[in-house]
Amino acid sequence: MAGDLSARDIERAEFAFSIFDMDGEDSIDANSIGDVLRALNLNPTLATIEKMGGTKKRGEKKLKIEEFLPIYAQVKKEKDQGCYEDFLECLKLYDKNENGLMLLAELNHNLLALGEKLNDDEVAEVFKDCLDPEDDEGQIPYAPFLRKMCDGWGAKKEEGGE
Repeated sequence: MAGDLSARDIERAEFAFSIFDMDGEDSIDANSIGDVLRALNLNPTLATIEKMGGTKKRGEKKLKIEEFLPIYAQVKKEKDQGCYEDFLECLKLYDKNENGLMLLAELNHNLLALGEKLNDDEVAEVFKDCLDPEDDEGQIPYAPFLRKMCDGWGAKKEEGGE
C-alpha cells in the first residue's frame, strides 16, 4: 500500500516521522500517529486513528517507518476528512450577520454535541489556547480559532510538554 505514495510523499512522511521519533530509535509511539498525519496536512478522525493502530496511551506500542507508510497511504486516500475551508464553511452557518463572528455559546455547544464530541475539560483547554476573547455580545471571531486548530494545536501542546 505504501506503493501508492510518490517519492515526495515518502520523503515528507519520513521527515514528519523523524520529528516524532522522541528517543532516536527510528520509531514513534503509536499514540503519535494522529499527530504525524496532521503534520502531513491530513485531518484523520479519532476513529480513523484508532482503526489504523493509534493508541490512547503512550508506551503501549511502537511503530517503524515501514509500518507507518501504509497507514499514511491509506489515510491520504480517504476522503472523509476535513480541511480548514470545509470547517470554515460549517462555522459560517452560525455567522448570522456574515461578519466573521459567531456566538461563543454556539461554538461551545457544537464542540460538546456534534461529531467527535469533546468533554467540558477538553473544550475549556481548547478555548484557553486557541480562542480570542468574546466581545460584549458574546461573539467570537471563528476563523482565527479555526486556523489555530487546523495548524496543529494538539501537536504544539505535545511539543510544549503539557
